[in-house]
Amino acid sequence: MIYFFVFLIAGCLLVIMLREAFLNKVVVNHLLFAEYPENLGPVSIFFISDIHRRSISDEVVDSVKRKADIVVIGGDLTERGVPYERVKANLEKLASIGPVYFVWGNNDSEVDTGKLSAIFADFGIKVLDNKAVPIKADRENHIFLMGVDDLYQDRARLDLALQETEESSFKILVSHYPKIIHQISPENHIHLVLSGHTHGGQIHLLGYSPYKRGGLETVGKTVLLVSNGYGTTGIPLRLGAPAECHLLVIGKEQGSGLR
Repeated sequence: MIYFFVFLIAGCLLVIMLREAFLNKVVVNHLLFAEYPENLGPVSIFFISDIHRRSISDEVVDSVKRKADIVVIGGDLTERGVPYERVKANLEKLASIGPVYFVWGNNDSEVDTGKLSAIFADFGIKVLDNKAVPIKADRENHIFLMGVDDLYQDRARLDLALQETEESSFKILVSHYPKIIHQISPENHIHLVLSGHTHGGQIHLLGYSPYKRGGLETVGKTVLLVSNGYGTTGIPLRLGAPAECHLLVIGKEQGSGLR
């Protein structure tokens, strides 16, 4: 009888872990900053990271269409063994939402990066490898989206990305790795960082995992988002760190706040 209950509990746990791994949850956050340009309206970003082997659900795409101004892929779009046709299908879905921007993750280098870059060109994907682009502007104010290359391969050059911005502009930085936060100084005036990589720990046993769960925190004067990510690496299971992607609405507040 005891074996029956052990197998029953193990089976229920497996079902829970599979469910968390394949959720299509879009987390909506309104991020309000006192420094956001007063004359510019809010900007909406659909942020998705660590897709790995998953196929993006139509449910996710339909829930953010006409709500997001741009799409940002926070690295690990793919990994070794993922068919290129699946990558193309995912990019086609993301491009249907709006202009797409991409930063490199560690697993993306497991595939033919030349072929991946050609696919990006076919879909009009802008790669932010130590670059910055204005995503909203008027005559006096600019909102810049910045991206850095792979931090762990020593290719991340925040200084180069900053050179393409204006000092007084509102800056959003995308890096696959949350640890980029340690390279940011107050004089950089980077207001928001979007990252992934950790999968929020992916599996928390008795509440423990090598990485803490994803979420928002303020580090110095910068807001850091670490996403649990949409896919998984290794085994397709999660526990305590459910799959997620994000719709971020960024705007002006008298003062600074998070919701």
